[in-house]
Amino acid sequence: MYAPILSTKLTIPVQRSHVVDRPRLYVRFGEGMHAKLILVSAPAGSGKTLLVNQWVKSSSLDTAWLSLEEADNDPSRFLTYLCASLQTIVPKLAEGMMGFVQSSEPLPIETIITYLLNEVSEITNHFVLVLDDYHLMTSEVINQALVYLLRHMPPHMHIVMTTRQQPKLPLARLRAKGN
Repeated sequence: MYAPILSTKLTIPVQRSHVVDRPRLYVRFGEGMHAKLILVSAPAGSGKTLLVNQWVKSSSLDTAWLSLEEADNDPSRFLTYLCASLQTIVPKLAEGMMGFVQSSEPLPIETIITYLLNEVSEITNHFVLVLDDYHLMTSEVINQALVYLLRHMPPHMHIVMTTRQQPKLPLARLRAKGN
């Protein structure tokens, strides 16, 4: 049996009406689209989510959005929501994987990510996956899954991550490889 999906975690937050437009930062996002990961790191209340929200709405890219919370540190739950967020772009994507993800004896997370990457590779247009509030992810399994995803994801996929602190990812290695 599949766990229910809270759809509000997959929707781009409503933009407030009185916000400062930041075109210079939108240009920086555009320049960063050659990379696999765009990291937006700043203290609480700095407007990270709002900035990414504004950029997404100003761009023509398909966007999958996932608002993370502490309960998402469970690998099965994280993968369920990751797949569900990508299904907002391609509705049938990863449907066959949900049994693997939510099984009482799930496959290794790298195997599941491999299945996901194979399906994502079939998407033809560039798209962005936003992982909002990634600082709440403390699970080493999830961090390693994201490293594996970043290492192997296709060039038309990009991840934008908002966080209050530097994530436990090999950022220096990713920067050195131009990712």
